[in-house]
Amino acid sequence: MKVVILAGGFGTRLSEETQNLPKPLVNIGERPIIWHIMKLYAAAGLNDFVICCGYKAHMLKSYFVNYFSENYDIRVHLGENRVEFLGSPNERWTVTLVDTGLDTMTGGRIKRIASHVGDEAFCLTYGDGLANVDIKALIAFHRSHGRLVTVTSVPSPGRFGILDIDDTQAVTRFHEKPDNEMGWINGGFFVVEPAAIDYIRDDKISWEREPLEKLAQDGALAAFRHSGFWHPMDTLRDQRELEALWKSGEAPWRCW
Repeated sequence: MKVVILAGGFGTRLSEETQNLPKPLVNIGERPIIWHIMKLYAAAGLNDFVICCGYKAHMLKSYFVNYFSENYDIRVHLGENRVEFLGSPNERWTVTLVDTGLDTMTGGRIKRIASHVGDEAFCLTYGDGLANVDIKALIAFHRSHGRLVTVTSVPSPGRFGILDIDDTQAVTRFHEKPDNEMGWINGGFFVVEPAAIDYIRDDKISWEREPLEKLAQDGALAAFRHSGFWHPMDTLRDQRELEALWKSGEAPWRCW
């Protein structure tokens, strides 16, 4: 199963960092947040990634192209025009980086990478949030209910999109960022059947609006309830909180 990561946004609420970097490359500890997200999936046995780039796409591409030279010891054989990487890499990832456009919305980015996921279900998440979601349990839950999309739902005070969930765990309504409303929210960490991409019309469509709202109306959206750790990195304060958790040695999302 492939993992699609939305990594193309401008990250304007974290402008202190994102003036120079795309948000997924903002560090938590000595590694960018996208590395932490990928390690979470890799710990569940998923090592094939499709990254939807946009803002400063060249920097994301450079990070992965230069991954070995930046993270491993090397030996340069000048006379042979050859570089040798020393040691065994911990990551066995295949990373496809797709420039999905500077101004493309989240739904449009997903539609643009449809050919890279083929006819199989895929995982999908945002490149700016961490959680200790049980990825294997999430996938098993998705396979058990037969709906087109599973969204990981997390409790929140209501500044994010609200999910109405019935007794069978079906999402009966998806409504984005209402005022003064409490409930379960969209925490990312989706599992998506390829047929769900048909709900996205074009580049101007946000995944969180029309597609998820229509999927909920059609009874095709289910929620995997997660009451554990979940933390987006929307602001500098968020980044500092995640950084402090990592440096404490007790980061809740670390499962590797």
